[in-house]
Amino acid sequence: MQTGSAAAERAYAHTKSQILNGDLVGGQLVSEGNIGAELGISRTPVHEAFLRLGAEQLLDLVSRKGAIVRPMTPTEAADVLAMRKAIEAASAGQVFAAGGPNQRIADRIAENLDSQQALVAAGDVAGFVDADDDFHALLIEASDNPLARQFYEQLRGRQQRLRNLLLRVDPANLASSFADHQELAACFTSGDEDGFSAALVAHLNRYQGAL
Repeated sequence: MQTGSAAAERAYAHTKSQILNGDLVGGQLVSEGNIGAELGISRTPVHEAFLRLGAEQLLDLVSRKGAIVRPMTPTEAADVLAMRKAIEAASAGQVFAAGGPNQRIADRIAENLDSQQALVAAGDVAGFVDADDDFHALLIEASDNPLARQFYEQLRGRQQRLRNLLLRVDPANLASSFADHQELAACFTSGDEDGFSAALVAHLNRYQGAL
């Protein structure tokens, strides 16, 4: 049975992924023993992983044997969305001031939208969530602002959790989110700053109804 830091890292990544993608829901009790059995590792590294997730406010430890998944509250969601809006709007402002995204980024955005369209048609929620994340990361990358990329990365896990909440509650939101992305991309590449700002606000407002 695997032990040590490698096992703790496996348990951390596995449990965090399940929380972010919605397989472990808010309020659910998670057993160290069950996670250890799933991964073929001992309980000690799972406990270490749970401590890390507790520090990240994803789990509340209830005993040495387990923890409860911390629900994402409306207040937390609002805070995440406010920061997303600030980062994406500021990054886009820099892009517009520079004359728009370069061709490489524009081509990658177009490729991403093609992938999103196929995922919507297939009803692939998990795949769409990843493509959604990549789409917004491209908007940030276009600004060539390393601080914006750093701040976006810090929000990434919570954003993924919000996306999964929205899209799993109602898979019809896949098509709506894709339509939002098409509008955002059109405004972004054409230099329509006011249109982009309005589309971004409308897009992020969708997530308020996910909780």
